Amino acid sequence: MAEILIKNADTVLTMDDNRRELHGADVRMRNGVIAEIGHGLQSDGAVVLAAGCVVTPGLVNTHHHLYQTLTRAVPGGQDALLFGWLQRLYPIWARFGPEEMRVSAMVGLSEMALSGCSMSSDHLYLYPNGSRLDDTIDAAREVGLRFHPTRGSMSIGESAGGLPPDSLVENENNILEDCIRVIDTHHDALDGAMVRVGLAPCSPFSVSRDLMRDAALLARDKGVMLHTHLAENDEDIAYSLETFGCRPGQYAEELGWTGDDVWHAHCVKLDSQEIDLFAKTRTGVAHCPCSNCRLGSGIAPVRRMRDAGVPVGLGVDGSASNDSGNLAAEARQAMLLQRVANGADAMSAREALEIATRGGAQVLGRNDCGQISVGKRGDIAIWDVSGIESAGSWDKAALLLAGPTKVKHLFVEGRQVVRDGQMTTIDLPRVIERQNELARKLMG
Repeated sequence: MAEILIKNADTVLTMDDNRRELHGADVRMRNGVIAEIGHGLQSDGAVVLAAGCVVTPGLVNTHHHLYQTLTRAVPGGQDALLFGWLQRLYPIWARFGPEEMRVSAMVGLSEMALSGCSMSSDHLYLYPNGSRLDDTIDAAREVGLRFHPTRGSMSIGESAGGLPPDSLVENENNILEDCIRVIDTHHDALDGAMVRVGLAPCSPFSVSRDLMRDAALLARDKGVMLHTHLAENDEDIAYSLETFGCRPGQYAEELGWTGDDVWHAHCVKLDSQEIDLFAKTRTGVAHCPCSNCRLGSGIAPVRRMRDAGVPVGLGVDGSASNDSGNLAAEARQAMLLQRVANGADAMSAREALEIATRGGAQVLGRNDCGQISVGKRGDIAIWDVSGIESAGSWDKAALLLAGPTKVKHLFVEGRQVVRDGQMTTIDLPRVIERQNELARKLMG
């Protein structure tokens, strides 16, 4: 019986239904599940000493494009708006293959893990040169993170009035056939699942109305979730009005893209009517504050969304538009932007951390994760608050005000993925070396 006891934490931020904060507390994990929380617990198994530490649920990333870790800070795309940025990078991405997909996912997921993230989604919408979603799923199994990959797609190329080059789009029948294959091969609906698959046509400007509708029907037939980009910036809104004669929220509703099995990335430009629609239907939002800043898209109305009852999680977005993958830093940025937009009392450090943990798990439909509570999965982050980042802090549990933003230990399903700030599951320096080799090849 595999058991780990986290012992004598300065503070345990449970994010449970009562938002309890426990001091000098212990957490016992057994067979991947949180079995006991208390004080003075004893164990004959492995003991992790947590004095000088804050313990939180593992953070949850609800939107990423892992393949983009190979294209950070690309000249010509560093200062572009969304559409121009995409047009600069599409030709580079067209040269990827299975190894680029797998290695970039390993790097991206490791970066997430080191920032305290135990569960990450991924939106992979292009499959050049024999690449498959399976490449990233294999990478996640090696790294050891809980993974929610989505089978993305693009079907409208430049010749048909779309944004991506024709070489990166797929036939819609082939897309749907591969969606079925990926779900049947990899999706696990059980509690504690390490892999769950979703369907994710890329965006309203890169797929047809028919594919959006058919993907929704297929997802509900298979019992999987739906994901796409929506209302990201002013260009996005203008495209929707010109092409579809309606705002993005209405377009999503008409095609079956609302409900508690749907989450949309960005939603920077949702209006009050769309926020009410998402709240009523329990449609989720992946808020990506750093990417929205990087691309000049704006500040998403997260305060209004949360107050209305919209489920909100955080996403780092693709590394090519962030260009970092630190979810703790993302949570801090979310807090700061809401304060810029709405005042210093608009969002507390604890609320931002809740969005990064419990909120993200809710958006991904994972009621078994996102909190430290008996019966929930053993996804736990341990933060060392004895160092310089927290020196002089009067409230070290307010992690996002002072820090740190890198985790000391991380457990996923009760297995240690990060120990003393280092990955335990893969030879990360070797993977980084290969990543840099692949990036140099793409530059040539």
